[in-house]
Amino acid sequence: MSSKTAPSLFIGLMTGTSVDGIDAVLARIGDDHFSLLGTLSQPIPAPLRDDILALCQPGSNEIDRAGRVNLQLAGHYANTCQTLLAQAGITPEQVRAIGCHGQTIRHRPQPPGFSVQLGCPDSLAVATGMPVVSNFRNKDMALGGQGAPLVPPFHRQLFARPDQRIAVVNIGGMANVTLLENGQLTGGFDTGPGNVLMDSWIQQHHQQAYDHNGDWAASAQPDSTLLTALLDDPYFHQPPPKSTGRERFSRDWLNAQLANHSLPDDVIQATLAELTAHSISDALSNFQPDHVLICGGGAHNQHLLERLQALLDTPVTSTAEHGLDPDWVEAAAFAWLAWARMEGKAGNAPVVTGASREAVLGQITLP
Repeated sequence: MSSKTAPSLFIGLMTGTSVDGIDAVLARIGDDHFSLLGTLSQPIPAPLRDDILALCQPGSNEIDRAGRVNLQLAGHYANTCQTLLAQAGITPEQVRAIGCHGQTIRHRPQPPGFSVQLGCPDSLAVATGMPVVSNFRNKDMALGGQGAPLVPPFHRQLFARPDQRIAVVNIGGMANVTLLENGQLTGGFDTGPGNVLMDSWIQQHHQQAYDHNGDWAASAQPDSTLLTALLDDPYFHQPPPKSTGRERFSRDWLNAQLANHSLPDDVIQATLAELTAHSISDALSNFQPDHVLICGGGAHNQHLLERLQALLDTPVTSTAEHGLDPDWVEAAAFAWLAWARMEGKAGNAPVVTGASREAVLGQITLP
């Protein structure tokens, strides 16, 4: 294990639950150093996105379909890395490793749990000429953990402050919280759906990828009866450690919940926004943070932020005000996790995942 190393360059790649694109960062990382040198977001082609979403639910011919998506994603990851380096004027030889989370298609956190991510690391390493660190979740799961969320140790590195209680809330497809108290990581877990249900509903009824600024949700009043029914799902009352995904909070889940309710589409969208806001607020009620920092795509949903501010009664701000743009936090976390793997440092946090011990996460694939 290295004691004190000079900062070196890493790429972090992330495609999240929303499956809306590939986020990539180029970062200089050391024991006490983290700085971004470049960022890039590239869309996932619609046919590939459809194939990925289809694989998120059990279906026929899964192995062949997954094999094709595995290779296609690796090709898009490679192109993203090459474009990012070209923009930054950096050669592959200058990069120590790519941290590639891959695209999750199945996450079963209950022991004996497993997690499957697509995006062939061998193909990515060969195409780019750079080492790839991947498969970050399953070592933690082998140790009895949930394998998620993985970003809280990185949040601690960047955002923890002495004498403050800080909650970092990542609102992607799913939402997760990191609890930082007096400079220490004291907890973290998935709170439930972030943008996933709101995105699905507006795609279904307005053919838009997402609700810009939360304008559609803000145009109506939420239905309290439906909100209560949604919040009755056992996941919201389950104690941490816990993690979730599209396997649970899917369109099928929502349709089942709506079967007993006849409501206008905009009222349902308003209620889904309220579900995200309330589930996050409820998750933080015992922690009582001094500050709440928001990252992920949800940081751009002004209506959602206003609702969180009202429910939490504590300052809610973007991570941009604390040194890192909210759009790049997750990709940056996987650059940092790749650094931790190459340095032989533990990447998980048992207080978050429930694993029996700390562990070095990720597998290294050489070009």
